[in-house]
Amino acid sequence: MALLRTNRSYRLLFSASAVSNLGDGISALAFPWLATLITRDPVLVALVAFAQRLPWLLFSIPVGVVTDRYDRRTLIWRADVVRMVLNVGVVGLVLGLPDLPLRGDPIWAIAVLSCFAFALGTAEVVRDNAAQTVLPALVAKADLERANGQMWTIEEIMGSFIGPPLAGVLIAMAVPVPFGVDALAFGLSAVCVWMIALPTRAAPPRRKITQELREGWAWMRNHPTILRIAIMLGLINGLGLMVMTILVLFSQDVLGLDAVGHGFLLTCGAVGAVIGGMIGPAWVARFGGQVSIPAALVLITASYVGMALTSQAWVTAVSLALGTMGGVLWNVVTVSYRQRRIPDALLGRVNAIYRFFGWGAMPIGALLGGWIAAAAEPDLGREAALRLPIILCAIGHGLLLIYARARLRL
Repeated sequence: MALLRTNRSYRLLFSASAVSNLGDGISALAFPWLATLITRDPVLVALVAFAQRLPWLLFSIPVGVVTDRYDRRTLIWRADVVRMVLNVGVVGLVLGLPDLPLRGDPIWAIAVLSCFAFALGTAEVVRDNAAQTVLPALVAKADLERANGQMWTIEEIMGSFIGPPLAGVLIAMAVPVPFGVDALAFGLSAVCVWMIALPTRAAPPRRKITQELREGWAWMRNHPTILRIAIMLGLINGLGLMVMTILVLFSQDVLGLDAVGHGFLLTCGAVGAVIGGMIGPAWVARFGGQVSIPAALVLITASYVGMALTSQAWVTAVSLALGTMGGVLWNVVTVSYRQRRIPDALLGRVNAIYRFFGWGAMPIGALLGGWIAAAAEPDLGREAALRLPIILCAIGHGLLLIYARARLRL
């Protein structure tokens, strides 16, 4: 905790991440749950998740250029202000709906909710890319693993441990309430980031955007390990969104959980992330990235295997914990690895290209999850159809584990 005591700017960034991820955690349950109150169609529910993740595919690369050109602190706090305003808009949408669950045509309500999700996702692209490029300017390189471990831990505690069950309680009070709390969280985050003092950066020369993007791509192409990790992350996230998109329906129709129960299910999964954030830096220091990457993939694969084979909420919770532990271990290794190697002048662009590969597959995975479940239901039945994306996800992660052992060299 020495970093938090002695480094004011890092402490403010840490606090901003805590409150903004609380908002993200509330949204992680509130948005899909609101979608299920509007419709029970897996494809329409998936459409909301698709809209929220689509900006990572569309805007990651141009946002990288913006991140290198402009003040990163300003980009972060302004994005949080935009997210605050948009959540106030969602409150207005919910108040304008007739009684929920909705009995009429759900298309218009899903379309409007998807527009809000898309706008929130766009602001998230700007904020997250800028925030990850800021950290190396606030802490010494020797402290990056420790700082990233602390950041991932607080993000998981607030975003997965506290946010989802709190969202369940807030939804039980009234459906608009979690979105109002979201707005407050993003407003507090904006204030914290606005107070950060960043070291002065020399303004880069302005050139054509295509030239700047070519520089970022040329650097990544000449560092194939980072490119391979980015592509692997894209597959991990795409497969994961197949599951997370239908998990809200799986919780209701297979596990028999209400909003509060689903929130606590996600919280149990977050326990693994907290453990991963606490032990991840020490594990990596002892065993190195070459061992840690396959270990992370073993945990993630085991997670989806467990989910595919159970109808018990507690087994699903333990499985989610294994998966999030593996996910945080993966992040501690790979984020620190690229923060150390990417030059500061290229950090925004290369991170954006990395996230284009790593996060751009998520909207595709979200749509696939809903489509696979909907297409399989007439032949397999509701429960088996909801399990099918989970089974495919487990197989995909097993193949990634084999690839990592054979080809990935850190």
